[in-house]
Amino acid sequence: MQAHALTGGFDNPAAQAAGAFRGIMEAMARPGTLQTIAGAVPPAPLSAAAGTALLTLCDGETPVYLAGQADCDDVHAWLAFHTGAPIAGPSHCLFAIGAWDALLPLSSYPKGTADYPDRSATLIVEMPALDAAGAALSGPGIKGTAQLSLPDLAIFQDNAAQFPLGLDFLFTCGDRIAALPRSTRVR
Repeated sequence: MQAHALTGGFDNPAAQAAGAFRGIMEAMARPGTLQTIAGAVPPAPLSAAAGTALLTLCDGETPVYLAGQADCDDVHAWLAFHTGAPIAGPSHCLFAIGAWDALLPLSSYPKGTADYPDRSATLIVEMPALDAAGAALSGPGIKGTAQLSLPDLAIFQDNAAQFPLGLDFLFTCGDRIAALPRSTRVR
Protein backbone atom coordinates (compact mmCIF):
# COMPACT_ATOMS: atom_id res chain seq x y z
CA MET A 1 0.00 0.00 0.00
CA GLN A 2 1.24 3.47 -0.82
CA ALA A 3 2.35 5.39 2.28
CA HIS A 4 0.38 8.50 1.27
CA ALA A 5 -2.83 6.43 1.34
CA LEU A 6 -2.41 6.20 5.11
CA THR A 7 -2.51 9.97 5.58
CA GLY A 8 -5.11 12.63 4.93
CA GLY A 9 -7.90 11.20 7.06
CA PHE A 10 -9.64 12.92 9.95
CA ASP A 11 -7.41 13.81 12.94
CA ASN A 12 -10.43 13.60 15.25
CA PRO A 13 -12.84 11.31 13.36
CA ALA A 14 -15.89 11.58 15.63
CA ALA A 15 -15.90 15.37 15.85
CA GLN A 16 -14.85 16.06 12.27
CA ALA A 17 -17.29 13.55 10.75
CA ALA A 18 -20.12 14.98 12.88
CA GLY A 19 -19.29 18.53 11.79
CA ALA A 20 -19.03 17.51 8.15
CA PHE A 21 -22.28 15.54 8.32
CA ARG A 22 -24.05 18.59 9.70
CA GLY A 23 -22.66 20.73 6.86
CA ILE A 24 -23.74 18.20 4.24
CA MET A 25 -27.23 17.88 5.73
CA GLU A 26 -27.53 21.67 5.96
CA ALA A 27 -26.62 21.90 2.26
CA MET A 28 -29.23 19.24 1.38
CA ALA A 29 -31.91 20.88 3.53
CA ARG A 30 -31.23 24.31 2.03
CA PRO A 31 -30.42 23.78 -1.65
CA GLY A 32 -28.25 26.47 -3.14
CA THR A 33 -26.54 27.46 0.10
CA LEU A 34 -22.78 27.09 0.33
CA GLN A 35 -21.39 25.26 3.33
CA THR A 36 -17.79 24.79 4.41
CA ILE A 37 -16.65 21.28 5.27
CA ALA A 38 -13.07 20.23 5.83
CA GLY A 39 -10.87 17.85 7.75
CA ALA A 40 -9.75 15.45 5.06
CA VAL A 41 -6.67 15.95 2.91
CA PRO A 42 -7.38 13.59 0.01
CA PRO A 43 -5.03 12.89 -2.88
CA ALA A 44 -5.34 14.91 -6.07
CA PRO A 45 -7.57 15.45 -7.92
CA LEU A 46 -10.09 15.39 -5.04
CA SER A 47 -10.90 18.63 -3.23
CA ALA A 48 -10.94 18.87 0.57
CA ALA A 49 -14.76 19.04 0.54
CA ALA A 50 -15.09 15.99 -1.73
CA GLY A 51 -12.68 13.97 0.40
CA THR A 52 -14.41 15.07 3.59
CA ALA A 53 -17.80 14.08 2.14
CA LEU A 54 -16.48 10.65 1.15
CA LEU A 55 -14.99 10.02 4.60
CA THR A 56 -18.26 11.12 6.21
CA LEU A 57 -20.77 9.29 3.99
CA CYS A 58 -18.99 6.11 2.87
CA ASP A 59 -18.13 2.85 4.56
CA GLY A 60 -17.43 -0.75 3.61
CA GLU A 61 -20.99 -1.22 2.34
CA THR A 62 -21.16 1.92 0.19
CA PRO A 63 -20.20 1.28 -3.44
CA VAL A 64 -18.44 4.27 -5.01
CA TYR A 65 -17.83 5.00 -8.67
CA LEU A 66 -14.73 7.05 -9.46
CA ALA A 67 -15.10 8.92 -12.75
CA GLY A 68 -12.42 10.40 -14.98
CA GLN A 69 -9.33 11.66 -13.18
CA ALA A 70 -10.73 10.55 -9.82
CA ASP A 71 -10.28 6.96 -11.02
CA CYS A 72 -6.60 6.72 -10.14
CA ASP A 73 -4.43 4.53 -7.91
CA ASP A 74 -3.95 7.21 -5.25
CA VAL A 75 -7.69 7.80 -4.79
CA HIS A 76 -8.42 4.03 -4.86
CA ALA A 77 -5.86 3.36 -2.12
CA TRP A 78 -6.89 6.38 -0.01
CA LEU A 79 -10.58 5.55 -0.18
CA ALA A 80 -9.96 1.86 0.55
CA PHE A 81 -7.81 2.59 3.61
CA HIS A 82 -9.99 5.32 5.14
CA THR A 83 -13.49 3.99 4.35
CA GLY A 84 -13.26 0.45 3.00
CA ALA A 85 -15.79 1.50 0.35
CA PRO A 86 -15.85 -0.88 -2.62
CA ILE A 87 -15.29 0.54 -6.08
CA ALA A 88 -18.23 -0.12 -8.42
CA GLY A 89 -19.42 0.76 -11.88
CA PRO A 90 -21.89 3.59 -12.37
CA SER A 91 -24.94 1.32 -12.51
CA HIS A 92 -24.18 -0.21 -9.08
CA CYS A 93 -22.92 2.75 -7.07
CA LEU A 94 -24.49 4.72 -4.24
CA PHE A 95 -22.01 7.57 -4.70
CA ALA A 96 -20.12 8.72 -7.77
CA ILE A 97 -17.42 11.35 -7.81
CA GLY A 98 -15.67 13.26 -10.56
CA ALA A 99 -15.76 16.32 -12.78
CA TRP A 100 -19.07 16.99 -14.53
CA ASP A 101 -18.03 15.78 -17.99
CA ALA A 102 -16.55 12.58 -16.54
CA LEU A 103 -19.81 11.74 -14.74
CA LEU A 104 -21.94 11.88 -17.91
CA PRO A 105 -24.21 10.32 -19.07
CA LEU A 106 -26.48 10.48 -16.03
CA SER A 107 -28.59 7.64 -17.41
CA SER A 108 -25.81 5.30 -16.19
CA TYR A 109 -26.71 5.76 -12.50
CA PRO A 110 -29.49 4.17 -10.46
CA LYS A 111 -32.43 6.55 -10.05
CA GLY A 112 -34.48 4.41 -7.64
CA THR A 113 -37.67 2.51 -8.33
CA ALA A 114 -41.33 3.23 -7.65
CA ASP A 115 -41.15 0.94 -4.61
CA TYR A 116 -37.70 2.14 -3.48
CA PRO A 117 -37.01 5.70 -4.65
CA ASP A 118 -34.20 5.92 -2.07
CA ARG A 119 -32.15 3.38 -4.03
CA SER A 120 -30.60 6.04 -6.20
CA ALA A 121 -27.12 7.46 -6.53
CA THR A 122 -25.73 10.71 -5.19
CA LEU A 123 -23.21 12.35 -7.48
CA ILE A 124 -20.38 14.41 -5.97
CA VAL A 125 -19.47 16.84 -8.73
CA GLU A 126 -16.05 18.49 -8.50
CA MET A 127 -16.50 22.04 -9.81
CA PRO A 128 -13.85 24.55 -10.93
CA ALA A 129 -15.88 27.27 -9.15
CA LEU A 130 -18.92 27.17 -6.89
CA ASP A 131 -21.02 30.28 -6.43
CA ALA A 132 -24.49 31.22 -5.17
CA ALA A 133 -25.24 32.73 -8.57
CA GLY A 134 -26.65 31.47 -11.85
CA ALA A 135 -29.56 29.04 -12.06
CA ALA A 136 -32.68 29.89 -10.03
CA LEU A 137 -33.71 27.15 -7.60
CA SER A 138 -37.06 26.67 -5.88
CA GLY A 139 -38.72 23.96 -3.87
CA PRO A 140 -38.46 22.39 -0.41
CA GLY A 141 -35.99 24.15 1.89
CA ILE A 142 -35.85 27.30 -0.23
CA LYS A 143 -37.66 30.45 0.84
CA GLY A 144 -38.56 32.12 -2.45
CA THR A 145 -35.63 31.29 -4.70
CA ALA A 146 -31.93 30.55 -4.36
CA GLN A 147 -29.19 30.56 -6.94
CA LEU A 148 -26.38 28.14 -7.70
CA SER A 149 -23.80 27.85 -10.46
CA LEU A 150 -24.74 24.65 -12.31
CA PRO A 151 -23.04 23.04 -15.30
CA ASP A 152 -26.21 22.19 -17.29
CA LEU A 153 -29.74 23.49 -16.62
CA ALA A 154 -31.67 21.08 -18.88
CA ILE A 155 -30.24 17.97 -17.22
CA PHE A 156 -31.22 19.19 -13.75
CA GLN A 157 -34.69 20.18 -14.96
CA ASP A 158 -35.18 16.68 -16.39
CA ASN A 159 -33.92 15.14 -13.14
CA ALA A 160 -36.40 17.16 -11.03
CA ALA A 161 -39.24 16.14 -13.38
CA GLN A 162 -38.62 12.48 -12.40
CA PHE A 163 -39.28 13.14 -8.69
CA PRO A 164 -39.61 11.08 -6.48
CA LEU A 165 -37.09 9.19 -8.60
CA GLY A 166 -33.87 10.80 -9.78
CA LEU A 167 -30.39 11.63 -8.62
CA ASP A 168 -29.17 13.87 -5.82
CA PHE A 169 -26.11 16.08 -6.31
CA LEU A 170 -23.37 17.46 -4.08
CA PHE A 171 -21.17 20.10 -5.70
CA THR A 172 -17.69 20.61 -4.25
CA CYS A 173 -14.92 23.12 -4.78
CA GLY A 174 -12.05 23.59 -2.34
CA ASP A 175 -13.61 23.31 1.12
CA ARG A 176 -17.10 24.35 -0.01
CA ILE A 177 -20.11 22.19 -0.74
CA ALA A 178 -23.62 22.83 -2.05
CA ALA A 179 -26.44 20.40 -2.76
CA LEU A 180 -29.17 19.94 -5.31
CA PRO A 181 -31.67 17.30 -4.19
CA ARG A 182 -33.94 15.78 -6.83
CA SER A 183 -36.91 17.67 -5.34
CA THR A 184 -35.43 21.05 -6.31
CA ARG A 185 -36.82 22.78 -9.37
CA VAL A 186 -34.30 24.52 -11.60
CA ARG A 187 -34.88 27.40 -14.04
